[in-house]
Amino acid sequence: MDAKALRAMLGPVQEKKGYYFNADEAMTMDLLEMLLVNKERYGHMACPCRLALGNYEADRDIVCPCAYREADVAEYGQCFCGLYMNKAMHDGALPARVVPERRPAEKVLAALGLD
Repeated sequence: MDAKALRAMLGPVQEKKGYYFNADEAMTMDLLEMLLVNKERYGHMACPCRLALGNYEADRDIVCPCAYREADVAEYGQCFCGLYMNKAMHDGALPARVVPERRPAEKVLAALGLD
């Protein structure tokens, strides 16, 4: 599967849930490609903007769509990596904002080997 096929498969399903891919098509395709790289590397599509441990159970919270997406989109209009956004953000009705990391510090430190 390539990024175009992944986009075609996920887009309609996620839109029904109120999540839209980033309107910047190049960014969307880059992020989808990185998800596929992580799938090849780790066996699961870990968020490309976070460090994965490569163990599904340890990474479960960052497997796309991550456990933090819903809260990020509700509060900031987009998720941490910017792949998913709500309709208003997608349509340019909301300004882009920095989304803070919600992943617990102990998981971030573990991914960095600092646990």
